[in-house]
Amino acid sequence: MIVLTFATGVGDAVGYLGFDKVFVGNMTGNIVIIGMALAGSSGLPLFGPLIALAGFSAGAAGAGWVLRGPELRWTWRVSAILGASSLILMTVSAAAWLFDGQLSPMQKNVFATAMAFEMGLQACVARGLAVRDMTTVVVTSTLVSFAGESLVGRPKGRVWNRRLAAVTAILAGALTGAALQHVHLVLAMAAASCLTIGMTVTGHLRWNGRSSGAQTD
Repeated sequence: MIVLTFATGVGDAVGYLGFDKVFVGNMTGNIVIIGMALAGSSGLPLFGPLIALAGFSAGAAGAGWVLRGPELRWTWRVSAILGASSLILMTVSAAAWLFDGQLSPMQKNVFATAMAFEMGLQACVARGLAVRDMTTVVVTSTLVSFAGESLVGRPKGRVWNRRLAAVTAILAGALTGAALQHVHLVLAMAAASCLTIGMTVTGHLRWNGRSSGAQTD
């Protein structure tokens, strides 16, 4: 989940800096931008955040349908959803590379929406796995827990470390994504893709290993 949180930071850096101020993971940011744009604030997009919000919701709905049921652990369905998520990121990265990063406004909106759809899949998986304070797409609530609970000594150390790791991961991801874009937009997108692929393969292999061990026992 920390790896996915880092990838979200990379993705949102790509969306905001490369796709004309559209967040692909932080839907709160998009809703705020939509509100300000509707109020007539200049320089803010409306269409891009709107369709990204729709894409994110569609991804979350699709993942929720696949994951429906009482299980809160890594299963083949989690691997399938994250595999699809990785494929989306790979496809968007390849398409951006073909255009050499020179994208029209409409292409930017399409790519941002595809990435938002992927983030919706990812966020629903994180919610299904129910790792405390690891939503992967937003850290506002995690920061509240860290400041209001961890810093005053209420939870145990492991949760304290997890909360700090989540906030640090999304910050580091945004920093990495922004830095890579100075070289090329595709590099940042490819980084998010590779991270998601690696995390998916690792998680699936660990789940299979545990399942095989349980059957042997």
